[in-house]
Amino acid sequence: MTPISPTTRVLGALASGVLFALGLAVSGMVRPTKVLAFLDFAGAWDPSLAFVMIGAIGVHAVAVVVARRRGRPIASDKFHWSDRAAIDPPLVAGAVVFGFGWGLAGFCPGPALVTAASGSLGAVLFVAAMAGGMFLRHHGQRRIR
Repeated sequence: MTPISPTTRVLGALASGVLFALGLAVSGMVRPTKVLAFLDFAGAWDPSLAFVMIGAIGVHAVAVVVARRRGRPIASDKFHWSDRAAIDPPLVAGAVVFGFGWGLAGFCPGPALVTAASGSLGAVLFVAAMAGGMFLRHHGQRRIR
């Protein structure tokens, strides 16, 4: 295997990020009003983001099948698949916090980062709070160990 240069890896990651950001922007997921309308089942429900999610799940499923057939990734020695299958309290707590954040702010992490890059104060504050929560979680976990 010919090693891939750090520059090539960074450019690949940048291209992936730009493609992801464009997909979020085109789908409307960077607009909190669109996301909140999707979550408003009792009011003016907008199901269009369900189609975005279904499309993303379909693309991901195909990518996983192709990746598993390859045996090894292009830019690494091996795949790093998760071996966790248990539904445990930290997973449930994380899902609940994620859901509350998404429902209250209309952002999940990816769209928040894309929107924060545009200078939106609400998105910048959301990303700052998200980073603070990640920091506290990381350091709290280290203290427990």
